[in-house]
Amino acid sequence: MIHQCISKLPFSPSPSLPTSRSNSTLRCESPATSNEMVVKRDPPYPDGVGLHTGRDPNVKKPGWLRQRAPQGEKYEEVKESLSRLKLNTVCEEAQCPNIGECWNGGGDGIATATIMLLGDTCTRGCRFCAVKTSRNPAPPDPMEPYNTAKAIASWGVDYIVLTSVDRDDLPDGGSSHFAETVKAMKMLKPDIMVECLTSDFRGDLNAVSTIVHSGLEVFAHNIETVKRLQRIVRDPRAGYEQSLSVLKHAKLSKQGMITKSSIMLGLGETDDELKKAMADLRARDVDILTLGQYLQVS
Repeated sequence: MIHQCISKLPFSPSPSLPTSRSNSTLRCESPATSNEMVVKRDPPYPDGVGLHTGRDPNVKKPGWLRQRAPQGEKYEEVKESLSRLKLNTVCEEAQCPNIGECWNGGGDGIATATIMLLGDTCTRGCRFCAVKTSRNPAPPDPMEPYNTAKAIASWGVDYIVLTSVDRDDLPDGGSSHFAETVKAMKMLKPDIMVECLTSDFRGDLNAVSTIVHSGLEVFAHNIETVKRLQRIVRDPRAGYEQSLSVLKHAKLSKQGMITKSSIMLGLGETDDELKKAMADLRARDVDILTLGQYLQVS
């Protein structure tokens, strides 16, 4: 999964970061542990198969990455609420190791979860993702928009992130379902801030406009990785230029719309490739970029 940190564009990536083409010393430190290991960074797989993380699979991950099995009163309350209303979350479907911390409220005591709309089955097969896939997923639950709004309103949160599986089987990619969910939430809790992390809708800009004008505050779509690694990391139906087009259109469709994207680090990208990706996002007036460390799903 992804551990994210938020940066405002424009920014200057550190020139001292080691590239994926050379040997480097990685120092992993936390209050409890301090480990140092040398990792040989070989070129990406010559046949283009599999993700190149530059990590020796025989080297154990540092102790600070380990999380306890999720438990706790708030965790159980959120889990029961989601189950009762038949809602899916990225937290569960993508096997996120931080699920216990988020659902229990972390340091601020406010439970958070990222709701995944349009079912639990994706029509695409990106190699970094643990969500199950199918060419013909079950039809969307017509009660999902209302149930989602009802659950979120009961949690008392001020900011919520909605995302979804890809639904290439639906004419509009599920954009109308997405928009209905946002409108239902705004009806039950008008002051809540909503971020929608969307698919690319196969490049259908009308679908993008549908979501932009649904009442959300932040439109997010992830390019995931640098241009060279797109076909290795993402499903072939996704694409670098297509994703940039989606972000550009979202920005131009509504004045004041905040746009956001994300890149996973640790897949074999170089510093120069990252700088180019950042420049491409800035050229589309993307406001926020999150950088995450890729951790292979076990």
